[in-house]
Amino acid sequence: MSADKFVNMSVAYQPLGMAVPEWLNKGDNAWQMISATLVGMQSVPGLVILYGSIVKKKWAVNSAFMALYAFAAVWLCWVTWGYNMSFGHKLLPFWGKARPALGQSFLLAQAVLPQTTQFYKDGVHVETPWVNPFYPMATMVYFQCVFAAITLILLAGSLLGRMNIKAWMLFVPLWLTFSYTVGAFSLWGGGFLFHWGVMDYSGGYVIHLSSGVAGFTAAYWVGPRSTKDRERFPPNNVLLMLTGAGILWMGWAGFNGGDPYAANIDSSLAVLNTNICAATSLLVWTCLDVIFFKKPSVIGAVQGMITGLVCITPGAGLVQGWAAIVMGILSGSIPWFTMMVVHKRSRLLQQVDDTLGVFHTHAVAGFLGGATTGLFAEPVLCSLFLPVTNSRGAFYPGRGGGLQFVRQVAGALFIICWNVVVTSLVCLAVRTVVPLRMPEEELAIGDDAVHGEEAYALWGDGEKYDSTKHGWYSDNNDTHHHHNNNNNKAAPSGVTQNV
Repeated sequence: MSADKFVNMSVAYQPLGMAVPEWLNKGDNAWQMISATLVGMQSVPGLVILYGSIVKKKWAVNSAFMALYAFAAVWLCWVTWGYNMSFGHKLLPFWGKARPALGQSFLLAQAVLPQTTQFYKDGVHVETPWVNPFYPMATMVYFQCVFAAITLILLAGSLLGRMNIKAWMLFVPLWLTFSYTVGAFSLWGGGFLFHWGVMDYSGGYVIHLSSGVAGFTAAYWVGPRSTKDRERFPPNNVLLMLTGAGILWMGWAGFNGGDPYAANIDSSLAVLNTNICAATSLLVWTCLDVIFFKKPSVIGAVQGMITGLVCITPGAGLVQGWAAIVMGILSGSIPWFTMMVVHKRSRLLQQVDDTLGVFHTHAVAGFLGGATTGLFAEPVLCSLFLPVTNSRGAFYPGRGGGLQFVRQVAGALFIICWNVVVTSLVCLAVRTVVPLRMPEEELAIGDDAVHGEEAYALWGDGEKYDSTKHGWYSDNNDTHHHHNNNNNKAAPSGVTQNV
């Protein structure tokens, strides 16, 4: 198209104009923003819905709000200091320098991760150039933010049904700052594990292993739910739980498909492998439920789906399709075994009240995924993504395969140890300001005591039933409305108890 055709065209559409610089690839930019939005939707509304429906009715609002609050709080922390601590210039081998990511000169420049240049052992010659995608830094900040947010929300799954909401409000920014940023910089931002060659394609360690270990650690410090809740904690809406789970599954296309930082062939493979592994894992978990418990559990199927998604995450674009099936078989069986068998025999696992079993679904499955990636990572696929050339899993002949498995285990141990220590310190710091656990009165009542709101107004159009006076009343004016006819002499089934 000739230049004179652009004379009357808005600057927003002019090729090689101010809004479309030469380095911008519109396809990559579009896919990266779509991927980020898919991951964001995994949290809001995905996990908000899943948490609000998988818990006992009296905790529906509180559980959903813990997720919603974390999503909002992470955003502000991320752009103010968190992004550059995770992906900026090096402060320490495991930590970046804190600085805002808010100025237009920073956000509109071409994206770059400045510490990701990989040098050969001589420290002079470049092995792999730094990560420098064909879209603006604003897109990169957005994409990485939603990963940070979902990590905190996954962690919250261990703490549902008893954590003081004020303590949670303090915990989120502290844990993001002192734990998440370390894992992200070390493995993704150009830290020591990145340059050593530890493989974590999309967050098996940075997100899942860390949230599972930190959630379990925080659950130890917060303490358990009430005895009544631990004994009986049925989901209040199984169908809505499946809606949240479905959003989580479909959103994983952005979770794993966005991590090559481009709409390339490796992105396509990552999305396909993600679905293969998740489906296999769900089916294996369901079969085990049928074999040992004689019934297929819907909640069990969701757990199997999640373990499959978690397990494939560190290797999504690095393994072949057959390996994704093998990883799905393992992720549908090993976390099932730790949850159904080991958990019931372990005093520690019994003592710590991990509400949704995040330790099993994310820590165990995340470690499993990282370890199996160290076995199955295919050399050609590794060359499409990894900074260390000639990387490969132990199953492929060639130099360094066995060492890769050792690297994977060592990387996991670093993430585990850091999260146990830092999560404990964060909990102890928060405890000096506000109690970590709700008072007994709030634990007994639930949402109405904590938030003054309830998830369902199924009877009396928002009014509540007073069984002592056989009548409905409204919270708005505390006026009792008695309807003492034969139809409501007694409370309808289920009104006076938490389901």
